Amino acid sequence: MNTPNFSIEFFPPKTAEGAEKLRVTRAKLAELHPKYFSVTFGAGGTTQQGTLDTVLEIRREAHEAAPHLSCVGGTRDSIRAILQQYQAHDIRRLVALRGDLPSGYGGGGEFRYASELVEFIRAETGDWFHIEVAAYPEMHPQARSPQDDLNNFVRKMQAGANAAITQYFYNADAYFRFVEETQKAGISAPIVAGVMPITNSSQLLRFSEMCGAEIPRWIRLKLGSYGDDSASIKAFGLDVVTHLCERLLAGGAPGLHFYSLNQAAATTAIWQRLSSA
Repeated sequence: MNTPNFSIEFFPPKTAEGAEKLRVTRAKLAELHPKYFSVTFGAGGTTQQGTLDTVLEIRREAHEAAPHLSCVGGTRDSIRAILQQYQAHDIRRLVALRGDLPSGYGGGGEFRYASELVEFIRAETGDWFHIEVAAYPEMHPQARSPQDDLNNFVRKMQAGANAAITQYFYNADAYFRFVEETQKAGISAPIVAGVMPITNSSQLLRFSEMCGAEIPRWIRLKLGSYGDDSASIKAFGLDVVTHLCERLLAGGAPGLHFYSLNQAAATTAIWQRLSSA
């Protein structure tokens, strides 16, 4: 049995204070020895430089880093320039996404889908990059049907992706069913489970509304019953998410990808519980 890989996601800080806080967070999370840290890419490329700066800082700290690359608003020339920049810095891993259209944004650029972006990356750089793409066990919120969503995922993998990372979820059965359906469709690449620690109920509800991640009714009601009791929310969230991770790993998930929100405590606590189990 292969040892599961763990990875942790950050977003690029927008201020000097945020950058310093992220350094402290990263130092704590580095003690867990993740496979790599990934860094998100803003809508329409708004944080492109921040992504590169953060990735290079992670590399200088001797950790593997994976920049996200969104094709929203991108041209072939602009994406080619970014790829060349990453190659020049010997970055070998990418998370390739279509990305979300920012509010009021007019056009989608020259790439309509992540599959087209993956195909372009392969055409431009061959096997230089290990490419990961997004997967949606509970269906992408803009997909017309579960079958269409599955077909889109298969196209991304067939375009040259090496692996996938899922949107976060709290229903393990949705993940296992999705993996089973991709295997029936001929996809054998690893599908890593995305994990969102629960630390703030209003924030979680807001994020989930935007990305289409379902919060099971019993979790929603439990969180609501705690009101503003943040300690109880965090303790409950730690139990729920740790149990979810245990079930995912026991069921064969090849790894876990933690959406850290640039915080260390919750991810560390879950990780330590998994290690001691």
